[in-house]
Amino acid sequence: MIESDSVHNKEIALTKRWSLYLINKRIFDIVISLIALLLSSPVYLIVWIINKFSKSNRGPLLYKQIRMGQYGRKFGMYKFRSMVVGAEEKLKNNEELYKRYVENNYKLKPNEDPRITRFGRFLRKSSIDEIPQFINILKGDMSLVGPRPVIEEELKEYDSYKLLSVKPGAMGLWQASGRSQVGYPERANIEMKYIDEANMLLDLKIIFGNFISIFKGKGAY
Repeated sequence: MIESDSVHNKEIALTKRWSLYLINKRIFDIVISLIALLLSSPVYLIVWIINKFSKSNRGPLLYKQIRMGQYGRKFGMYKFRSMVVGAEEKLKNNEELYKRYVENNYKLKPNEDPRITRFGRFLRKSSIDEIPQFINILKGDMSLVGPRPVIEEELKEYDSYKLLSVKPGAMGLWQASGRSQVGYPERANIEMKYIDEANMLLDLKIIFGNFISIFKGKGAY
């Protein structure tokens, strides 16, 4: 009986600790995303001007791709558009291109991807294209730190129940570990490790690691 009570008390303590972590994480997400959106507002203007006057890059400022969110809810993840208009259709209508895309962990290298514009390559290499995801973070679709949101086809690479039990993140342990240089199944193992060990200190380490990767341009494409 005493042992049973001890186990129960430990479970209650862990639940409280997890709940406090999630509350602090959400407050942190809101504060950081508001600051980031305010500070990055000139970037939106610059990218819009380049889109407006560039013949090769002309089109909408933002691109929205459907990704899998917490509990399997789908959401539109925002990025600065780095591809030609109608890129999704162009990919899916080209069987050879789509096959390479799937075989390369659902990505194509810029030098072999005809969908990416010249300015888009710069946006991706610098990770500037990721800035609009602070909108998703503010809305609550994503967290600043968490497993990278995947498209529906990628769920087969994961323990999908576990992956979808948490909010996806703009930054994660996978990105800090090399981003696109790290493919499946290693990528899935890294994301699952984060879910098992998630805490505020780990989140701060991941944010720092992501900034290092961005500064070095490591795995960005």
